Amino acid sequence: MVALPSLRGLQAFEAAARTGSFAAAAEELSVSAAAVSQLIRTVEEQMGRKLFHRVNRRAVLTEAGVEMLPRLSMAFREIGSVARDVGGDAFRPRLVISVPPSMAMGWLSERLAGFVAGHGAADISLRGDDDPVPFDHEFIDIRLSYGPHYRDHPSEEIVRDAVYPVCAPTLAGATKSESLAGLPLIHTDWGPTGASFPSWRNWFEAAGSEPSRAAQRGLSANSSRAALDLAISGLGVALAQGVYCAQALEDGRLVRPVARSLALRQPYCLTIPERGARRDVVAAFREWLIGECARAVGSAALVTPST
Repeated sequence: MVALPSLRGLQAFEAAARTGSFAAAAEELSVSAAAVSQLIRTVEEQMGRKLFHRVNRRAVLTEAGVEMLPRLSMAFREIGSVARDVGGDAFRPRLVISVPPSMAMGWLSERLAGFVAGHGAADISLRGDDDPVPFDHEFIDIRLSYGPHYRDHPSEEIVRDAVYPVCAPTLAGATKSESLAGLPLIHTDWGPTGASFPSWRNWFEAAGSEPSRAAQRGLSANSSRAALDLAISGLGVALAQGVYCAQALEDGRLVRPVARSLALRQPYCLTIPERGARRDVVAAFREWLIGECARAVGSAALVTPST
């Protein structure tokens, strides 16, 4: 009967492979570097496969080691999650949240205190990522994305949004009713790898009017959050998603100078890998996040224009 590698040996391999150093692994595991080396050598002998190449005092993963690392890392993380979830007050659940960069920079970071207040303390890692994201490599528990991107994990559509012309109140006073004539425009371009964001040309065409020269000129930002901040500072009119601009409209930092909006082509979707779907903290965050998005998109400030 083939002997199974010891848990301690697998821990030594995973730590050394993840940190890239036997010394770093030794410090993490509170043993000597020689002990880490011996543990890994024993695992290699038991498995009959080399996991590291020893080159000039450096340890480089073999193909077998590369294949093992993500699966072992996930396994040890799940063991840690179980210990934290059932360990009572001595442990706090860990949650890795991935959202678009604009949402991480302001919208979600400003609201997370509400989740913690309602559901208890947790070790939260908030990541601002563009699609696609490496769920298993980065141990992501939940991903909010614009549009459906993932077929390998369960996904669901949560809200559909639109973009609204918004600007500072002082700027709105300079325009004629239901017209953007004479106002500087702020453009949002998510870049060549991002989804297509509605342009001012799209908005004017939907309104049944000929795009002006201003539809091609003015300030430009490569994130929705940056474009919104430019509008709040009074530099122009931005096309902003309802989920982002609702709060600023409600508290008066922004107004809607015209009534017309333009529906986004895709919904916002949540993706949750099966490995974490049954964890209480993931389920609680899912429910809370859906509620926050729905409240923003359904804000009364998005129903009627400000002027």
